[in-house]
Amino acid sequence: MDRNTSVLELKGIGKKTETLFAKLGIRSVGDLLAHYPRDYELYEAPVKIAQASPGSVCAVYVTVTGIPNERRAHQIHILNVNVADSSGSMQFTFFNMPFLKKTLKQGGYYLFRGTVQMRGNKKVMEQPKLFSLEEYKKQTDCLIPGYALTKGLTNLTVRKAVRQALDLCESQEEYYPPQILRDCGLIPEREALESLHFPANRERLLQARRRLVFDEFFSFLYLLRRNRQASEGVENRFRMFETADTVRFLEHLPFSLTNAQRKVWQEIKDDMSSPVCMNRLIQGDVGSGKTILAVLALLMTAANGCQGALMAPTEVLAAQHYETVAEYVRRYGVCFRPVLLVGSMTAGEKREAYRRIETGEANLIIGTHALIQDRVRYKALALVVTDEQHRFGVRQRERLAKKGEDPHILVMSATPIPRTLAIILYGDLDISVVDELPQGRLPIKNCVVNTSWRPNAYKFIAEQVAQGRQAYVICPQVEEGEMGNLENVVDYAEKLRCALPSEVQVAFLHGRMRPADKNRIMEEFAARSIDVLVSTTVIEVGINVPNASVMMVENAERFGLAQLHQLRGRVGRGNHQSYCIFVSAKEDQETMERLQILNRSNDGFYIASQDLELRGPGDLFGVRQSGDFSFRLGDIYTDAAVLKMASDAVDSLMAEDPQLERPQHRALRQRLDQTAANGVDFRSI
Repeated sequence: MDRNTSVLELKGIGKKTETLFAKLGIRSVGDLLAHYPRDYELYEAPVKIAQASPGSVCAVYVTVTGIPNERRAHQIHILNVNVADSSGSMQFTFFNMPFLKKTLKQGGYYLFRGTVQMRGNKKVMEQPKLFSLEEYKKQTDCLIPGYALTKGLTNLTVRKAVRQALDLCESQEEYYPPQILRDCGLIPEREALESLHFPANRERLLQARRRLVFDEFFSFLYLLRRNRQASEGVENRFRMFETADTVRFLEHLPFSLTNAQRKVWQEIKDDMSSPVCMNRLIQGDVGSGKTILAVLALLMTAANGCQGALMAPTEVLAAQHYETVAEYVRRYGVCFRPVLLVGSMTAGEKREAYRRIETGEANLIIGTHALIQDRVRYKALALVVTDEQHRFGVRQRERLAKKGEDPHILVMSATPIPRTLAIILYGDLDISVVDELPQGRLPIKNCVVNTSWRPNAYKFIAEQVAQGRQAYVICPQVEEGEMGNLENVVDYAEKLRCALPSEVQVAFLHGRMRPADKNRIMEEFAARSIDVLVSTTVIEVGINVPNASVMMVENAERFGLAQLHQLRGRVGRGNHQSYCIFVSAKEDQETMERLQILNRSNDGFYIASQDLELRGPGDLFGVRQSGDFSFRLGDIYTDAAVLKMASDAVDSLMAEDPQLERPQHRALRQRLDQTAANGVDFRSI
């Protein structure tokens, strides 16, 4: 058995389970081994109720002190059970588990494990798990991996399948030269996979994770460096000169560029008129005005008789860009002849778009991944702009660039990354930073609260909707049971429908939905047909709704500060005062102090630097906290030291053997070529 073997070959996996695995993108044994745990549960010895601190996950051995009380609310069965031990009392609440009323007898002793919360002065657990003493004892002090799941697939099924795969899969040849393993202190890959899925202890888990994170960073950075080598010093076939078009456009705009914008615009003009091609990143906070700089570069391209392309991460955002440009044409008479190209267009609409692009009738092409399809032929593609850079892989940008003859490259990102990391991660690009916000923007008002504040939050959202505004609510998981006792999108949407007035329209959105359904939901939210959108972090980019004024993030303690700031950037885009509510299920001092940084500042670069300082390699037992670049395992903040180490290793190796042609490097080259061939783009899906 090797890593290309179908999971169907594993014992105990039939067609039904194979289909469930496929929903998670797991089709082969290799996919299964790369389906890393989302978190680990440490089953510690039971504690007394008095020792169970709010926000903690713990086990308690208690007696039921009264007859379980049941009721129904909006078709949800609710069972409340009062329990106690020698140190105090607590209440358990179960949803849609009516059978427990017969299981839990008054005066009986039971062991439960769950997350402790405060409801007024009372400690509560919602939906705790029931264990027998023998069952719990077997797991005590073990690190139990928890995997991302889908409905119908259990954690136990995944664990058993991974165990088989590790036992039966042939060990691959180690591909790093011994010197890299030695200098970087890396354990072999096979050991790393074993210890990541089934860690004997915390130390082995840290070693395993470090090795696999290094692999991700090394592959990514090597491909970047190789691209940089190929693009460095490429002759500028499209030397641009500033025309009256951009000057008049700036004069017509109802605002003036900030000093930061003027500086970056000059850098772009210098690049596009220089002897070599532009390869530049515009990095700026949400609302700093990066898009207008891209429009200026595209207008300069059109005025010079060439074509420009703007690739956005979602159809909704592409359509919004198209409408903005079309309005500039109507209002200011700019020389754009734009065309929109997205996957949901009809065959006839696409044929007409292809014709306009190939003939040069269209000089500005706006779209999604559709821009890099084989059917699309450009007449004179001179500038490629990608919006939200970290959502596209290196190879995707490369494919769009190859649609032209060495076009200029301009990429934009609102992801606030400290400069020390940006230099490494954007190694194939020159970096411009827009570090100034336009005047007149209302600062977002923030608050950090615990779960007891939810009723107030729901009331506030209802008030905002009554005033004509809209709201986002972010949950860390799609469905119940994926990652333990965390809020999930599907159930939370139903909870909100019950808690908010009936006229408030609530919908949910997550990354596993079909693209057409995701686009429909985002379009309906943008059109104000939906008042409250419950979503995972899939909305981090890709939608611009100036009417949205509230962002509420559940389990905020499970996200990195930089990603929370990205989510906050979905509001504050209009003329109305906007608000962000960070709800933390943990109330310990360290968690609350970290979240208070968001309360104090709306500056993304300051927050990113604080995130880098506060996070460390021991921060493993929770959801991967950073959405940036969406490495499968690595986190650029938690693993900043490993990122630097991988960068140094790549530089050293390429200085010694740039094409990895020496015999001792062939295995590594094969591995990297395979990574590139498989289209590993390290991006969100």
